[in-house]
Amino acid sequence: MTGTALLVMDIQVGIVSRIDEPDYLPRLARAVEAARAAGVPVVYVVLGFRPGHPEISARNKSFGALRPGAFTPEDPGAAVHPDLAPREGDTVVTKKRISAFAGSDLDLVLRGSGIEHLVLTGIATSGVVLSTVRQAADLDYRLTVLSDGCADADPEVHRVLTGKVFPRQAEVTTGEEWLTTLK
Repeated sequence: MTGTALLVMDIQVGIVSRIDEPDYLPRLARAVEAARAAGVPVVYVVLGFRPGHPEISARNKSFGALRPGAFTPEDPGAAVHPDLAPREGDTVVTKKRISAFAGSDLDLVLRGSGIEHLVLTGIATSGVVLSTVRQAADLDYRLTVLSDGCADADPEVHRVLTGKVFPRQAEVTTGEEWLTTLK
């Protein structure tokens, strides 16, 4: 699948712990393994800050409320969840805001690799996935969202986004349906 990459966004210990969906990680792991087997690059996008959070303004409602040391190199909660840990050949991109593109070199990495089609997964549907769909569409990427590869603390918000909002800018499918396109 030349030109396609699977984005695995914010699957970090401190974020996964907020989702109460026991089948989520195994389902996402199947998509990651299938992508690797098909030669589709897997790009992990993680939230990360320097010690002392100099990147965060007190005016930022989302990040200004983080506890000191959160999502810094010393924070165990900043690690990618061990059930989905990156492997050799995977790319890890660190972002500084909600969108995968904000404060990161993701666009450079993707364009440098000839990627034009993004398959999006992550936590939260109403956070990183929504912001990344919007920005990636504005950057002219072709988009697919794996509805069951995304999770949100609010199931109704997840339903509305994947059923009504994302289809305006992306193909929305399930992980199992996407896997059939890899064969």
